[in-house]
Amino acid sequence: MKFNKKYSYLAILSFFIFTNCSENEDAATPSDPNGNSEIPAVYSKIYGASSITSDGTYVTIKTSGTPDHKSVYYPTSSALYESFSGTTFEGITFNKNPNTIATFDYSFKIPLNPTLATNHAATPLGAIGVSLNGVPFFNQYAGPNQPLTDEFQSFDKYWGHPTGNGTFHYHIEPLYLTTVTATKSSLLGFLLDGFPVYGPEENGSEVTGLDQFHGHAHATDDYPDGIYHYHVTNSAPYINGNGYYGTPGTVTQ
Repeated sequence: MKFNKKYSYLAILSFFIFTNCSENEDAATPSDPNGNSEIPAVYSKIYGASSITSDGTYVTIKTSGTPDHKSVYYPTSSALYESFSGTTFEGITFNKNPNTIATFDYSFKIPLNPTLATNHAATPLGAIGVSLNGVPFFNQYAGPNQPLTDEFQSFDKYWGHPTGNGTFHYHIEPLYLTTVTATKSSLLGFLLDGFPVYGPEENGSEVTGLDQFHGHAHATDDYPDGIYHYHVTNSAPYINGNGYYGTPGTVTQ
């Protein structure tokens, strides 16, 4: 058979173009609209985020830190201000602190693929994680090793309150998330080590059998293959126990 140089050349050229395009498509995906590495769908539940991006190692969640629910701690001129009196957490008589909710530029940088830490870092004062509405989680202390005993009275209708500089936060169950936007067994957010935080119930019953870090591992609706996760409860340490289960990322405010 006579060798046709023209058609051989075209065949080689077509193979090169096909191969090159395939390699470029593989390199470009998966990605988010901003060209970042793929972000797991579970993070879309953080409805209070202004942006969520990933570099393939960390997920960066940006929020204002302000609650989407009404609070007596908003300025009276705000549409989200609501007068509150009566009782708060554990039937304690509410006593408003003098602070007012302020807006910040939070950036929570957490591991995309969290793993068990070799050395478990203690949770610091300040933000230790982020809830679905963008409000930060705080640990079980009002100050260095100071219990929340004298702060319970200042928790608003949904069990949050602001610091002196206006940082609104939850030390305990974010009641708005567990009773209005989600349920007592739903995903509520993530701690800085990337592990998820769930409500105080599982399968309709109060959660039990938590470890020293206030969590345990099994499958959830969001993680059918199983994952370690924390639970909020109504007794100390409320959200997290003796340090992070994983290695924490960072947060700036």
